[in-house]
Amino acid sequence: MKREFTAIIESAPEGGYWAICPEIPGANGQGETTEEAKESLKKAIILILEDRLEDIRRGLPDDAIQETIAI
Repeated sequence: MKREFTAIIESAPEGGYWAICPEIPGANGQGETTEEAKESLKKAIILILEDRLEDIRRGLPDDAIQETIAI
């Protein structure tokens, strides 16, 4: 499944760039170029979403139904 997110990229005062994703609180990245900042942000988004999924699965009962939905 592919989902698109917003990347807001700004110049960092110390040089390079930093990026945030408003849809995923806590997701941010940085890099010397805008491309590096976006790649760093992508990795952060993936890690956050994977962690949230693992966290919720720990508390699910055995008979819980898990399905994938496309947005």
